[in-house]
Amino acid sequence: MKAKIVKTDEQWRQELTPEQYQILRRKGTERAFTGPYWNTKDKGIYRCAGCGAELFSSDTKYDSGCGWPSFYAPMRNDAIEEAPDYSHGMVRTEVLCARCGGHLGHVFPDGPRPTGLRYCINSYALKFEKKE
Repeated sequence: MKAKIVKTDEQWRQELTPEQYQILRRKGTERAFTGPYWNTKDKGIYRCAGCGAELFSSDTKYDSGCGWPSFYAPMRNDAIEEAPDYSHGMVRTEVLCARCGGHLGHVFPDGPRPTGLRYCINSYALKFEKKE
């Protein structure tokens, strides 16, 4: 992983769309089945919308039925960080971009083999780079 990216809140506001800012910097979420990538079947790489770090591959994407892009593994273990999330009266594990600290979504232990994990990621936290 490349060096950490640190920016002021104002810099993030200027560089991100309102949707990206709300999710990546304010830990928001998009409504289920509304993001641009929840149903994408194309081959490619999903990068962080904040810093461009490679996060997930289409090879690990699957249809979990939850309405958000779901993956069973990140591209590399050091691409993401996890943190406990006790918001909204729930106990969950938050997924963050290891490079810029942007909120991506959450990981749950109900995914498919081989990992048994479901990385439930907001579309607006991602930028898709289609393979030619």
